[in-house]
Amino acid sequence: MKLGRYFAIFLFSISTAAMAAEPQGSRAQGTGAAAPPGGSEFAASMEKMHAAMASVEPSGNLDTDFVRLMLPHHQAAIDMAKSQLLYGKDPQILRLAQEIIIDQQSEIELMQLWLKQHEPSAQKQNQPPAPQVGKEP
Repeated sequence: MKLGRYFAIFLFSISTAAMAAEPQGSRAQGTGAAAPPGGSEFAASMEKMHAAMASVEPSGNLDTDFVRLMLPHHQAAIDMAKSQLLYGKDPQILRLAQEIIIDQQSEIELMQLWLKQHEPSAQKQNQPPAPQVGKEP
């Protein structure tokens, strides 16, 4: 069941990314219909995420880089889900948005903790002190 939920989130992310990638106003101009409420918030969330991900400097550690890149990705999912809660209508999608907020926030906290535990300064603090050679106590 959990795999199905992740697949739904993946599909939702893809559809939202496609919507955000479209030139602004293209749907409204082509059909005469106004852009849906909340659409601009989705686009703003995606732009913020892309900027944050682009600013991540590679560390040379794939694990660390993965986590640093996933943080803005998860935050964008939360921001988009909050917009969905404000403007959405479908009860199933509204419930999915609530679950996304809870799940993604939990994963953000886990990733932040992992980063804190794996920072070079944290590793130095966890190592025993180097023996002092040639010094009298």
